[in-house]
Order: sequence, then structure tokens, then C-alpha cells
Amino acid sequence: MAEQDPNPEQERPVREIRINPIVPSQSVLVATARGMRPKQAEQAAPRDTRVRVDTCPFCPGNEHMTPPEIAAYPDHEHWEIRIVENLYPVLGDDRQNPSFSFGLQQTIDGYGRHEVIIDHNHHGISLHEMSVDHLAMLFGAYRERMAQLYDADDRLRYVLVFKNFGPAAGGSIPHTHSQIIAMPVVPDNVQAEVEASHRHYEKHHSCIFCALIDEALTFEATIYDRESGEIRRKLDVGQYVIERGERFIAIKPFASRYEWEVHILPLRHQADFRAATAEDLADLGRVLKRTMSRLEAVLGGVQYNYFLHSLPPHEEAPGSQESFHWHLEICPRTSIPTGFELGAGLFVNTISPEEAAERLRAVELDED
Repeated sequence: MAEQDPNPEQERPVREIRINPIVPSQSVLVATARGMRPKQAEQAAPRDTRVRVDTCPFCPGNEHMTPPEIAAYPDHEHWEIRIVENLYPVLGDDRQNPSFSFGLQQTIDGYGRHEVIIDHNHHGISLHEMSVDHLAMLFGAYRERMAQLYDADDRLRYVLVFKNFGPAAGGSIPHTHSQIIAMPVVPDNVQAEVEASHRHYEKHHSCIFCALIDEALTFEATIYDRESGEIRRKLDVGQYVIERGERFIAIKPFASRYEWEVHILPLRHQADFRAATAEDLADLGRVLKRTMSRLEAVLGGVQYNYFLHSLPPHEEAPGSQESFHWHLEICPRTSIPTGFELGAGLFVNTISPEEAAERLRAVELDED
């Protein structure tokens, strides 16, 4: 009998709809043969590696060019991270309009806060070039500001931390920065995660995020064709793990919406990002730096969004603290959505998550 290929999916084109285990209503079409077609891809993000730019409002010495400072780290005079109001906010507290409904039409006042976090005082530095200590300080700034916004106003139902890097990801200023938007509603995608993970907890009495981490670290299986006996698929332990630290893990989702999407989660169950300790953030900084270094090595000049999903503080469903698990989603932007994706609401991924994970893991990095 001829030797069976242990990884046949690497040779045959993959064409399958994968169900998101967290939110089953969200699906992804993995169609690797589509990667062979001519297509317009997003270009690498232009790099301006200068330390300081005279005309950049986010560079040291140009503080007068931004709205008033909200906070600075480690201090005002020697800041490495600076938080200011967004000059063009999508939500604000400068005026309040009453909500109204008319027939089927209704509005909610666009009340909230929109702030910019200047990630670093170095104009052209990329995330993977920042030190682990600096990344820990950055996420500490996120945590502190998130807590302050929630404590300041009970009307705020959700605070979203996110970063756009590169024009394709919506980044309008080249100086590295991220943003915080506090809003009077919980975003639908966050609410969907909260509700779906709560349903799983009620049924199985376990956190689905923790279960996915356990599967990534311990699960393996070989699936055979019933008639021929040939191997149809082989799942190996650690196949989707990109990085693992003492407290955090970076995983390639089985149902990845974006070709190089990676999620970072605490290994220990934790629902609320505000509960992260200094030790947690130090390990998060290391795992994030190494993950972004892998993406940079494979893609070069990667444009991306990342966003942080944490349990909404006003979530009152019993068991929510036990069922939800905060996480950081990193979504590199390497292709332009098509009419099918926009019309069907179905992401199309032309690189199998297994291949993408293998290529990211294969990158040789210097030890910290």
C-alpha cells in the first residue's frame, strides 16, 4: 500500500465554509484556489522612519498642535505616550441631542468620547520595534484610561480600544497612534460574542475561549475517509499556536476572517481587561512584539487593525464573568473586500489558516 500523505490539505485546494465557534452565525469561506486568480492586493504601508517630523502634531515639541493633553506616560515633561482628544471625533460630549423615534426610524444621541493615544514619541517606529516595557506601558495606559472613562460616566456602555496602521486600515496620520472611543451602546459584534459565550457556558459550564485555548494546546486528530481509508485531515497539537508566553497565547483562528488574522488571549481566564496586572501586561507586551515581528517578517510593511474586546461593565447576565474572556484581535489588511463579501456578509480567505500559521511559526526570531 502506498504511503499516505499525512497533510493532504496542503496539496489539495481547500474550499469550505468554516463556522466561527464563538459566534456560529459568523462564517468564513476558505477558498485557497481563489488565491491563484489575478487580484488587487493592498500595498505595503509606506514607512517614514524619521525620529521626528517638524510638521507632525504627534511629535515631541509640537504639543501645541494637538487638543489639550488628557494624560502622559511616564510623565508630562518626558512623555513616551500621550493621550489627547481627537480633533475630529465620531462621538463627543460637546452637545447633546435628545433621542427620538418616528415610525420605524429612531436615533440615539451620539454622546461619548473619542481620544487619541500617541503610542510612542518616535515618529516612525513600528509596533514590532517597540520594547516590551514600552508595550506594557502602552497597554497599561489603555487599561487606566478605560477605567477612568467608565468611572466618570454611567451613560457609557462600552469603551473600545483600537489601532489603525496604514492607509488600507484607515490610518490617516503616519505617526504611530491608537484610539479610544467610549460610546452609549455596546457594539453588535461585542454583544454577539458576549451572548454566544454565555449560551455556551449555560450549556457546558465552561468558558468557550478557555476551551479553544485548551484545544490549541492539547488536541490532535486524524480524520479518515470512510470508504477509501485515506487521510482527509490531520490536526496537530499546537498547529494554530503562533506564540506562547507565561500568561498569554497568540492563536490563528480556525475560521479566520483575514488571511493573517491572529488573536491574543490570556491563558488564565479573565473577563475584564481592567483586571490585568502589571505582570500580565509585561507578558502581553512580549507576546505582541513577537507576534507582530512574525507578521512583519512574512508580509513586510503590513497594514493592520487591532482592537480589544473586554466584557462590558454593565453586563448583568449571571455567569458573564465566567463565560467571557477578553482578547486582542489583530487583523492584517492584505486584500480588498469584494462585492460577494460585502453582499453576502461572508469573508473569503484565500490562504488556509493552517498554512498561514505554519509560515508565521517558521519565522526565526531573536530571543528576548
